[in-house]
Amino acid sequence: MDDSSQSTHELGNSIKWSAWMGVIYVVLIYILSQVVGMIVLIYPIFIKHFNSKQVNSWLTNSVYGQFAYILIAEAFTVFAILWLLKKYKINKKVIGLRKIKVKDPVYALMGLLIYFPLYLIAVGLLTAFVKGFNASQKQNVGFSAVHGVGPLVVTFISLVVLPPIAEEIMFRGFLYGSMKKWLPKIFAAIVTSVIFASAHLIEGVGGPLWVGAVDTFILSMVLIFLREKTDGLYASMTLHALKNFLAFFIIYLAPLAIFH
Repeated sequence: MDDSSQSTHELGNSIKWSAWMGVIYVVLIYILSQVVGMIVLIYPIFIKHFNSKQVNSWLTNSVYGQFAYILIAEAFTVFAILWLLKKYKINKKVIGLRKIKVKDPVYALMGLLIYFPLYLIAVGLLTAFVKGFNASQKQNVGFSAVHGVGPLVVTFISLVVLPPIAEEIMFRGFLYGSMKKWLPKIFAAIVTSVIFASAHLIEGVGGPLWVGAVDTFILSMVLIFLREKTDGLYASMTLHALKNFLAFFIIYLAPLAIFH
């Protein structure tokens, strides 16, 4: 029987590492992807015709520098996971990379209708009962100097297109796929979502972004639900992109409409 005729369950049995080795590999990929991406940001320091003002601008304000950083970091993430699958001769369907189906965007919209009420309820309860919980804390998304069509397009790709692809492959695909072979699905989903949410704590302005962690935990649980319902990652990628697009619209596009 070839890979194309195997069921998802049979394909899942081909995973050859433990749940915790999957966690370690994800953490290692995350660290290395940041290092590889950072090389792009610091390279002007070693170019003689760049003065200190130009270097500082590239490091802090360059939309194209940040885009290059994200592009390389996300590409490294996807490459590292696909390399491991190839090394162990594991079909990509194991992590949800199967053919796109018509139902995928439909499920994504359904997921959106599940995610938003859950998020609003959770934030409302935490605001009411947890002292000091700041539901309006700002998130540092980078790209603070976005002016013009070109920078807007690059920012859109950096925030709405690239992260949903790479993060879904890494978290809902590889990590959750690794966890659920060894743990009950609900525990695999919770552990995956906690790790995903923890990665967003560092994005807060003035301290850990707890509201962002709550947001991404709930989002991750819904994304895993879509992963299970569709037996693939494309509905999850679509919902993730829709959610990021909403943030992109609020931060970058809505002000343009207001001032024009």
